[in-house]
Parts: sequence; structure tokens; C-alpha cells
Amino acid sequence: MNQKSRDTDLGGVVVATALPYREDPAAPAGLAVDYDRYAEHCRWLVDNGCDGVGPNGSLGEYSSLTDTERRDVARTAIEAVRGLGIVVVGVHGVGAHQARHWAEVAAEDGADGVLCLPPTMYRANRGEIIEHYAAVASVGLPVMVYNNPIDTKVDLTPDLLAEIAQIDNVVAVKEFSGDVRRVLEIREAAPGLDVISGADDVVLESLLMGARGWFAGFPNVFPAESARLYDLATAGRLAEARELYASLVAAFRWDSRTEFVQAIKLGMELVGRYGGPCRPPRGPLSLEHAERVRADMARAVAAVEKLVV
Repeated sequence: MNQKSRDTDLGGVVVATALPYREDPAAPAGLAVDYDRYAEHCRWLVDNGCDGVGPNGSLGEYSSLTDTERRDVARTAIEAVRGLGIVVVGVHGVGAHQARHWAEVAAEDGADGVLCLPPTMYRANRGEIIEHYAAVASVGLPVMVYNNPIDTKVDLTPDLLAEIAQIDNVVAVKEFSGDVRRVLEIREAAPGLDVISGADDVVLESLLMGARGWFAGFPNVFPAESARLYDLATAGRLAEARELYASLVAAFRWDSRTEFVQAIKLGMELVGRYGGPCRPPRGPLSLEHAERVRADMARAVAAVEKLVV
């Protein structure tokens, strides 16, 4: 196994950060990135027990940002948590040259690692996928590949991951297929590759099967509770972990739905944080969906409060 690839651990609870905007008529869609508020949010997550942050993911609306904004968002996160937690920057791109460019920028700016989808907007074949990751990994940062067959239409199957894992600097996979059987299958096919749970509503099941981290959405809303859940699960305190998970999972299920960004931002508002609007193509939640998020959040908050008491 490549030793260079093991220099940095990208496990633990790393939060795919939501991105706050402020109204500005001169900005795209009338919304400018609120960098001060974003920096505060990144620090708040780490201060509440999370191990790091992941800017420029799908939850961070990376595809709606200008190139300048995208780099500034990553820089803001890196500066905000420097010395306190890790920063795993999303470097997703249509092709290898774009993804490699973003990896080079992340390296220049001091990121601890990168998260990378297979080629976006194109259903790449096996050879193209491997070349894509080889190009990104050649930059030298630890790479977490991202399996999201729902959105990319490309499935990084365990046998394909075994081949990708042979690339220098590829250290982990964010697994978002929703199939918890994949955890053991990946560990068997690619024993040197860390499996990171990518879907909040199967996180406990994934951790019990040997996942070594959680690249998470709803810790934007419940950071301390999520860090506690991770610690309980990895310490083998299963009864306590199950009880806490059961209180949160109704809200967590929104992480795997089309409206996950809007739902998490509304969840942040409901616990007294700033969530705010999204840029197009994402619009506001429908009244029906907003009511369902509110109901699921109310159940989660009440259950957590009961556990604390």
C-alpha cells in the first residue's frame, strides 16, 4: 500500500458546510457570499466538537459560485479553522483538468485534503474515471473520492474503488450510495481505503460496519449532538448511540433528498443559526416540504432536549 497516501487522516466528523449569502443586487442572483458569517460558522462547528469542515461541496453550492468565490470560500474555511480542525476542499470538475486545477489551488491555500467526484455532467467509463483521479491525486494532497451515483450516474463500485485505491495519495471514499452493505464490500476489496459515511441517515449503520468517518450535512444544525453520536458509536456504546440516533434520524433523512440544501438551511434557522436562501438553480422549499422539515426538526429538537435532561 502506498505509504505517502497515509500521511493525513481525513476521518472523524467533517462537516460539508452550508454557505450563507447576503443580499447584494450586484452579485449573482442578487446574493453575495457572506464570508464573515461563513468563517464564524466554520469555527462554531469545530468549537462544538466536529473534526473539520468541507467547503465547496454540493451542500456548499459550489456549482453556483464564480471561480473567485469558490477559491475565497475555501480560503475562508482554511483560515477560520487553522490549527483547530482539518479542511477537506471540494474540487469537483467536469473534467480532470478542471478538478486538478482546483486541487492545485487547494494545495496552494493550505487545505489538508480534497474531496472529488468523478467527472461531473458526463457518464465517464472506467478508464476515464481512473485517469480523472490520477490527475487530481498527482497534486500531492490526500484525496477522498466521492461515490454519489444518484447525482453523477457513475457508481464507484467496490471493485472499481480497489483499482482507484492503488493511486498514490488516494486515502478514502465518501460513500453515498445509501447501501450500507457497501462498507464491508469496500473494506474487503480495498482494505487500505478508509470508508467515510456520506449519508446522514445511514451513518450509525455505516460506523458499526467499520466506516472511519462521517462527511456530514446535518451537523450544520446539530454539531455537538453529531460529534457525540460519532464518539458513542466508535467507542462501542451502542445503546446510547442508538437512542441518540433515533432522536435525530427523522431530520437526518433530509440529507438524502433533493431539497437537502434548503432543508439543512431551514434546520439551521430553526435552532437559531443563520441559514438563509440558496442561489439558483435551488429555489425555496415548497410549503409542504417546509412544513415537513419543521415537523421533523421539532421531533429531533424535542428528543435531544429530553435526552439532555
